[in-house]
Amino acid sequence: MRAIPLTVTALAVTLALTACDGGGSDGGKSKSGSGCAVGKASVQAGSASVAPAAGDTGQVVVSITNQSAPCTLDGFPHVEVNRSGVTATLKPQKGAKAQKLKLAKGDSATFTVTYVRGADGDAKSLKATSMNVTLPGSDVAQDIPWKYGPIAGTTGQGDPNAFVSAFQQAGD
Repeated sequence: MRAIPLTVTALAVTLALTACDGGGSDGGKSKSGSGCAVGKASVQAGSASVAPAAGDTGQVVVSITNQSAPCTLDGFPHVEVNRSGVTATLKPQKGAKAQKLKLAKGDSATFTVTYVRGADGDAKSLKATSMNVTLPGSDVAQDIPWKYGPIAGTTGQGDPNAFVSAFQQAGD
């Protein structure tokens, strides 16, 4: 009867070892393909609902189109808004849940930057001139001009009152 428990143990160890992928980090790549990266996917600002006055909310849709081998968006986009050496990182919207999206060549996804317009000349507002977008698992950024007015600052932290949504599949 001892042969059965040892056989079961050996089988369990074999299965556990074959499930491993060689150990270590995958550098942001998923098992179903590599992470999407700027250069292999185009990243550009699309339609925008520009906030017309201080205190109004605006939205900028950013589109990603895969131009290479299948890739995966897993997590949130990393977005920084910049002006003359001042950089602020945008946080995900409260309650937003990241989802894993697989993009075949030619497939697209979007995310939205939602912001509150700041007052011109207000010391708490960030008069951004660009936003840098980096996709999850990559360190290559796409610089996109920011032409939507100053971004209001939040009280206390000095962070911009702007957030990123989760990725959404675009198209059919």
